[in-house]
Amino acid sequence: QASVHRYAAEKFVPKGNSFALHGGSEGIYSSPPEPDVNESSPGDAFIRFEKIVFRRPSELSNFSSGSVHAIVFEANDMETIGGSAYGGQRAICCTSDLSKQGFCKEGEIICRPSELNPGWPQVFGVPFDVDQLDTTLESKSIRITRTGMYNLYFIHCDPRLRDVTVDGKTVWKNPSGYLPGRMAPLKNFYGFMSLAFFLLGIFWFSQYARFWKEVLPLQNCVTLVITLGMFETALWYFDYSEFNETGERPIGITLWAVTFGAVKRTVAQMIILTVSMGYGVVRPTLGGLTSKVLLLGGTFLVASEVLEVIEHVGSVSDLSGKARLAFVLPVAILDAFFILWIFKSLSSTLNKLQVKKKKKKTILRIRFT
Repeated sequence: QASVHRYAAEKFVPKGNSFALHGGSEGIYSSPPEPDVNESSPGDAFIRFEKIVFRRPSELSNFSSGSVHAIVFEANDMETIGGSAYGGQRAICCTSDLSKQGFCKEGEIICRPSELNPGWPQVFGVPFDVDQLDTTLESKSIRITRTGMYNLYFIHCDPRLRDVTVDGKTVWKNPSGYLPGRMAPLKNFYGFMSLAFFLLGIFWFSQYARFWKEVLPLQNCVTLVITLGMFETALWYFDYSEFNETGERPIGITLWAVTFGAVKRTVAQMIILTVSMGYGVVRPTLGGLTSKVLLLGGTFLVASEVLEVIEHVGSVSDLSGKARLAFVLPVAILDAFFILWIFKSLSSTLNKLQVKKKKKKTILRIRFT
């Protein structure tokens, strides 16, 4: 979802002496300075709340409650939220000890103004009245005037509201579009790479047509890699362009881009491995090694595809360390196996060429190594 975060009956979880729900984190570049900070023009950077509704069960509606808050803060202002009495454990909600010291009102969220960013953190809250099953947070836009990593949390301090859920969405926008800050440079990068692959393709295919009678099977594989690269980079450019325009990832384009990329990397790895084995130079065929190369390539393709899909379509960064490792480790191991096999094969091929005293081919293989 990235820059459009949707909430569908999301539940709060206990965090210390509070109940919290993480609403999102995005890097946002600052808006250009404008006199009216309450309006959001198309070129602005903002975080917008749309139809945020808090709901509670009917059996827990016979009382009025404290507010359920939405807190937006920049990462450097994290220490302004919460506090501790006498240097003890940090609390988000005001405790009786802190209340006695005059720092806050018991049962409310502790939040101090930022010294770095005047007017921040931004805190909004709505209470539940007696017999009220749902309460709506006012729709509003927060204009971003300072570049940083912004975080949103929904928090309340009332244990009786432990079963409250959140519905609605928030929209996070950079000045250049809806791409999150960490992804913003990728649109231009893949635009440049698409052009680079296009120029490479023109050169390669012109040479291919010129010397088509002398083309080797391996050069057909290189042609495939260049073609896959052209499709991959073009698809990524369209993916990030659409993402930037709408704020939601075009899943279909993303899946195709991921697939073309995984196939391209697999074919490239297999080409390097077969060349290292001496295919086309020392040996006319790979013989019994063909099935092993195809097996390794197929396994690498599946592992790469799964990792890339989860990373770009899912949220691999939000997974726990063990879950993330389960997807990253197979690709890393297979990649390492490819590298070891490549250099072992190169060494063996070089030895054969030196024994046969084929100097030109030996020099070529040394440069390749």
